[in-house]
Amino acid sequence: MLSSEERKAKIWSVVRVSSGNFREMYDFTVFAYYAAAIGRAFFPTGNEFTSLMLSLMTFWVGFLMRPLGALILGAYTDHHGRRKGLMLTLALMAVGIVSIACVPGYDTIGVLAPIIVVMGRLLQGFSAGGEVGGVSVYLSEIATPGHKGFYVCWQACSQNLVVIFAASIGVFLSAVLPPAQMRQWGWRVPLLLGTIIIPFLFRLRSSLLESDEFKARKTHPNLSQILLSRAE
Repeated sequence: MLSSEERKAKIWSVVRVSSGNFREMYDFTVFAYYAAAIGRAFFPTGNEFTSLMLSLMTFWVGFLMRPLGALILGAYTDHHGRRKGLMLTLALMAVGIVSIACVPGYDTIGVLAPIIVVMGRLLQGFSAGGEVGGVSVYLSEIATPGHKGFYVCWQACSQNLVVIFAASIGVFLSAVLPPAQMRQWGWRVPLLLGTIIIPFLFRLRSSLLESDEFKARKTHPNLSQILLSRAE
């Protein structure tokens, strides 16, 4: 049985990890909700359908990076610790969302605008690849005996709440802003929202304690050692 202090510590650990996962998944998915506006801003072609397809292709390239992020960031987390790994994924996603939310449009800086957006999207995918596995492993390692499934489910729960939250933000903005303003700058508001809470979440995650299971490990392999062990 856990004492009240131990139970409170477990709850706060879950909150710290899940809130960071919520923000990361929000930053990763919110792009899709405003793909049409992003297409007009960064991929103007004179044809709205073509611009939308280029925007959706940019959204898609983020998924190409997720396996690579899972491999490299997963190895980093195994070698340096869960806390450092989760801090790194948070930092990478922060850079990705800022580069998309704040870069001027094509009309202002030309072809540099879509290049920055694509690079930001690739960085987001790389970060997401390490985030999902890192959060799941950390929650599994801090779980009380017989409750691993319940602890780990908070990763998926926080991720699914993102869908509701991002859609709600879009509904609200569409209700209060005229369509012209929504096309011009309103679509940036949800992306900027993902940047505003970055300092708060860094503070939360920086207070995470390393899991006892990780500290009890005698060896912490690096990426090359992991790849060699899989090849044998």
